[in-house]
Amino acid sequence: MGALAHTLVSLSGPSAVTGIIPEALVKYEQRMTVNSVETYNDEFGSRTVVKDMHARKHLMVQNVINGGPGSGFVALSGGYGTAEELMEVTTWSQLGIHNFGVCVFNINGFYDGLLSWVKKIADEGFVPAVDANIIMQAYSAEEVVESLGAYVAADGKAKLDWE
Repeated sequence: MGALAHTLVSLSGPSAVTGIIPEALVKYEQRMTVNSVETYNDEFGSRTVVKDMHARKHLMVQNVINGGPGSGFVALSGGYGTAEELMEVTTWSQLGIHNFGVCVFNINGFYDGLLSWVKKIADEGFVPAVDANIIMQAYSAEEVVESLGAYVAADGKAKLDWE
């Protein structure tokens, strides 16, 4: 993620990247001073330090919700945290908590196993057919942008009141 952030900043400036990091992880970041409310820029973009992982996810989701047309959630290759966040925004889409696209950037087939599992749970009836395609996949950055820009929430989503 650091290489990606650094590249985007070098191409488009610090405002091109917004990082949100829990205070406990700050010690692993270079040249950061802990301040739970301060936002600042450097070669990796704009970063905000928050109290914990829940505050991080809340702020990330708010940034997407407040974003412009084509905003959405994109998962790059990653570990447990990436998988957990991907499944949470997918579940929130299923429940109607948000109406934004969810896309995996499927570089070298990284997400093939997960997408196969999603197909299986839909085939087995654990996920309704209308929700089987919540997670879109893209094989290039251009496809990510195209899929989020063209995303339309499926009819039949849960119409629950989350206010």
